[in-house]
Amino acid sequence: MPATAPAPSRLALYLHLIRWDRPAGWLLLLWPTLSALWIAADGFPGWHLLTVFTLGTVLMRSAGCCVNDVADREFDRHVKRTANRPVTSGALPVREALVLGAVLAVAAFLLVLSTNPPTIFLSFAALAIALLYPYAKRHVAMPQAVLGLAFSFGIPMAFAAVLGGRDWALSAISAAVPAHAWWLLLGNLCWVLAYDTEYAMVDRDDDIHIGIQTSALTLGRFDVAAVMGFYAAYLLSWAGLGHALGLGWVFLSGVAAAALQAGWHFTLIRSRSRDGCFKAFRLNHWLGAAVHAGVVLDLAMR
Repeated sequence: MPATAPAPSRLALYLHLIRWDRPAGWLLLLWPTLSALWIAADGFPGWHLLTVFTLGTVLMRSAGCCVNDVADREFDRHVKRTANRPVTSGALPVREALVLGAVLAVAAFLLVLSTNPPTIFLSFAALAIALLYPYAKRHVAMPQAVLGLAFSFGIPMAFAAVLGGRDWALSAISAAVPAHAWWLLLGNLCWVLAYDTEYAMVDRDDDIHIGIQTSALTLGRFDVAAVMGFYAAYLLSWAGLGHALGLGWVFLSGVAAAALQAGWHFTLIRSRSRDGCFKAFRLNHWLGAAVHAGVVLDLAMR
């Protein structure tokens, strides 16, 4: 008889659960958050805030994976790409996945406690939205918009961390987060709609079968056009806001590099092939990296 492969260790299962082998997920959150941090600080934000937001982003994305896999375990078993996830396959019990997610979220919160009251207040809103997303697929025609809000909430938190004081009054939040931070959030939400619609296009047939809602299904034959429109809205809004905030040609060069990537993604998704759509999704973090590099270099050259 052939030898049976050894069962994966608990650590290996935990790493699989939080997608440790797929850093693109947390990079998609990290680049806009760090861009906002640099803009708010008008340059390098300091090692403390850089560490808090980098580690916090990784921890919260990992915690979100735990919650998402528990919420979607009955759906994921019907999708070839997700059927072997630890919770779905039964390799990890639901309670254990939730405990891991809670530990990661608490670790992230401890980091936030080292900032200031406005940032702490906003962290509760960010957590609520992150917990809401996995269930939005049952009730919202475009749940990617909820994900976009969750993936963009690091932007106002970054501004609050830089500009906020020690006042615990709720009014301190509005003082710490200027209007342009919320506009940057809305622009970034469009980017999330673009890449997560690409992701949804990969599983379109499976999602129809299991009966969940996604932007790819809602948009139908207009999905490719909508993705490109979302890219355009993101890049144009950030270019305009950045220019209004005093960022110059170096920043705009970063946006242009991101636009070239978006154009390449069109060639990947226009046939709606699974491989092409998944490749476009996986490589989106480079688009965010280009915008972030433009922000950092522009501010450094002042």
